[in-house]
Amino acid sequence: MLAATVAGMTLTDDRVVDLRRVPVDHVLDRVEQRLGTVLDRAGVVRKRRSVGARSDRGSWVRVERRPWERARAQGWNGIESAAAVMDVAMPTWWGSVVWQDPADGAIWRADETTLLPDCPVGTAVVATAPELSSSWWRALNSSLDALAGQTTVRVATPDTELITEQLVDATIRAAFPEAPNAVVERWVPAHADLNWANVTGPEFCLFDWEDWGLAPRGLDSATLLAASLAVPDLADRVRHERRADLESRDGKVMRLFVLAKIAGPHAHPDDPRVGPARREADQLVRELHPA
Repeated sequence: MLAATVAGMTLTDDRVVDLRRVPVDHVLDRVEQRLGTVLDRAGVVRKRRSVGARSDRGSWVRVERRPWERARAQGWNGIESAAAVMDVAMPTWWGSVVWQDPADGAIWRADETTLLPDCPVGTAVVATAPELSSSWWRALNSSLDALAGQTTVRVATPDTELITEQLVDATIRAAFPEAPNAVVERWVPAHADLNWANVTGPEFCLFDWEDWGLAPRGLDSATLLAASLAVPDLADRVRHERRADLESRDGKVMRLFVLAKIAGPHAHPDDPRVGPARREADQLVRELHPA
């Protein structure tokens, strides 16, 4: 385990760092120097594990931090490898810079892409239904269906963890021990972080591709459904639009997998999705048990 002391704090390479709450100006300074551009510091968007800003040449620069051990084990070329994906509404990748910060025990990566066509639809989890047109939903369906038809050797890393059948089973059983064994029949390419903060509207675009790769069928649809559970009408719309994925056996397993992260041992008492998640999980467990 890599450890260092910075500003009086002992840092290790497996610590949780929330980039919304730590200084990042020094990181943005390095990005500007290496990319040869100037970032709009007043318009920086900060997320838990990434920050982003517009550049003076009309591009978007997204910067992410990953612990060294995790980046080394998983590899880290998600956004650039996604540039080969066809028929999916997504930003165009221009280039990247990567460096190790020995004092931080982490790898930093900055990716430069074209600007998004519109603003993100919402935060990762929404509390009110966004106004989305029928054409938006058609674009979502077209992109997800096209993505599932791609070819890749990458394996998805939802929540930065390499997804395996063993991980799926362990995650589900920790929350719902009465669930049957998680057996996956079909693996397809997935975005692996499909939530309302990673899609734009009114014009649909899917961004933040660092975790994409092969995953059990239905992961993306299940993830978007889980992000919608606090808004019943929106959740119902996702169920309708993505019903082919969500009602497949693999889709039901993925729904349980995602619900387990919401309603499992570490459920947040103030998360409005916990109650709906547990009710849906109970129904899924009954459906997945052999007759």
